[in-house]
Amino acid sequence: MALLNYTPPTNPYLQIITQDDDILVLNKPSGLLSVPGKAKEHADSLQTRVQRVFPCATVVHRLDMATSGLMVMALNKPAHRHISKQFELRETCKTYQAIVFGKVQQDAGEINLPLICDWPNRPKQMVDHERGKKALTHWQVLERNNHTTRVELKPVTGRSHQLRVHMLSMQHPIIGDRLYAHEEALSMASRLNLHAMRLSFRHPANEQLLHFESPVPF
Repeated sequence: MALLNYTPPTNPYLQIITQDDDILVLNKPSGLLSVPGKAKEHADSLQTRVQRVFPCATVVHRLDMATSGLMVMALNKPAHRHISKQFELRETCKTYQAIVFGKVQQDAGEINLPLICDWPNRPKQMVDHERGKKALTHWQVLERNNHTTRVELKPVTGRSHQLRVHMLSMQHPIIGDRLYAHEEALSMASRLNLHAMRLSFRHPANEQLLHFESPVPF
């Protein structure tokens, strides 16, 4: 699926939350790719922008183009290995906030549904109990409104589009989601209402537990 009219935001061009000799923590805006796409017109990305200033910076994890929020990048190979391992072993803690369509009845729960790429409709993902990879999300209602619900989402695994597909599986797609929302839910927001608001991991040099927070922009 091609990125039609890719016009990533440029103000601010780069939002650095913190930096030292080993790591960079950044706030990625909605509409900006985490890493460059294959096509020349998709070269602009968080990675590209960061590497203009920090040529040795490498991406440890990604956010969907439409998702905003916190990302950490490594500034040397030992830091990259250390933080990658934390993500691999699920030792990092990621918290998202989303606004979903409809009123979620329960106050909290978990979604344990395996996911796989929906190949004919890529980049879409889908639930597949036979071939899918394990995907687990904890969720909690923060606020109910007339036609929407604000939820906090904590993914245990890090599958592609996990939160978007898991919310869809509850019949509560995230509003503004161009891939998964039905027309009414899509029309409720000009962007995907999904934001990576908190991120915790251990510093690669001294093992100190770090916590970062980014205000929710919707």
